[in-house]
Amino acid sequence: MSIGASLPMTRRAALGGALGGMAALPLLGCTPGSVASVSDPATASLDDLARLSGRRFGSAISWFTGPQGASIGNPDYTAIINAECSMVVAENAMKWQSIRPGPDEYDFSRMDGIARWAMANGKALRGHTLLWHRPQWFPQWLNTYDYGANPVREAERILTEHIRTVTDRYRGQITSYDVVNEAIDHDTHGIMETSLNRALGSPEAAIDLAFHTTREQLPEAELVYNDYMSWEPAHRDHCADVLRLLEGMRNRGVPCDALGIQSHIEMFSIDPETGLGPVAEREWRRFLDEVTGMGYKLLITEFDVKDKALPTDISPRDAAVADFARRYFDLMLEYDELTDNLAWGMVDRFNWLQNFGPSRRDDGEEVRGTPYSSEYRAKPLRDAIAASFADAARHARAA
Repeated sequence: MSIGASLPMTRRAALGGALGGMAALPLLGCTPGSVASVSDPATASLDDLARLSGRRFGSAISWFTGPQGASIGNPDYTAIINAECSMVVAENAMKWQSIRPGPDEYDFSRMDGIARWAMANGKALRGHTLLWHRPQWFPQWLNTYDYGANPVREAERILTEHIRTVTDRYRGQITSYDVVNEAIDHDTHGIMETSLNRALGSPEAAIDLAFHTTREQLPEAELVYNDYMSWEPAHRDHCADVLRLLEGMRNRGVPCDALGIQSHIEMFSIDPETGLGPVAEREWRRFLDEVTGMGYKLLITEFDVKDKALPTDISPRDAAVADFARRYFDLMLEYDELTDNLAWGMVDRFNWLQNFGPSRRDDGEEVRGTPYSSEYRAKPLRDAIAASFADAARHARAA
């Protein structure tokens, strides 16, 4: 695609073409990372629009060096990232499975590649995650590790060494970390049991140690607890569990600054009144009020949309996804405590929902839950997010 000879051209039109020819994108006149003087969702980047109300927009990215996937090696994908985002987060490359192959081994090759790409392209970089507190996502050696005669000391050593090694390596570049990710056991409604907290002697010990260690390492960084609750009625119990966790951390003096709300919003059924997925808006607002009332900031860390209950036909499906997302962002952006907003990928083909069993569509079609189609074309979802950011900016100016 060549767009250099067809100005003026809107960002949607420029990014809506097929593959290739992305070098002309700077001609569009919006540089992510600068506060645009325009609030027109058709011409400004998502990051420009987010910044108008003091926020940022970004996306997950992966490490592949070849031209594949949602990766630093795919020029068509990185063109979208460069056009729309001022920040990125590694989708998997910082998780223990990627960087900690053994108790005395580290492999930073993937994460270093993303960090170099982010720096070269002027993107802020978030850290995800220092402790994914679920045995199924631990490296196997950690689940079966022999903590020896003094398990408390050995568990403390393993966890603190990991956090210090990672934060030292990216010191000065990463200033916001998902310190702990998904610590709730849905069966017990308490903290997930792992080899680490068994060795440490209490359910809370690994979480507390992770946050205290990170704060010692990075006194000025933003420390986040990240989890996947959302506004659907099925998430009520999980929201209550997260509230208890956050209250407990506040009571114990754990240095956590913000709640990362993954926001994998979902339509697994349809509300006949709205034609969209059912939501528990009153309860969701109450949850957000309680979280912010404790002094926590908010981040949207992993946004996408599950469209399983929507029809096969793309046009009405995309419209419903956009409408559902617009309502969600409009609500979330009412909270001044909401800062960064990140999509969990920008292109449908590479979105994790395509491979996540519960979210797969019964008709076998792709889940259309990201701002761009598999052909790298901007979708109504992208426009809906842009419109929400633009409205938030107008409301901020009027306040």
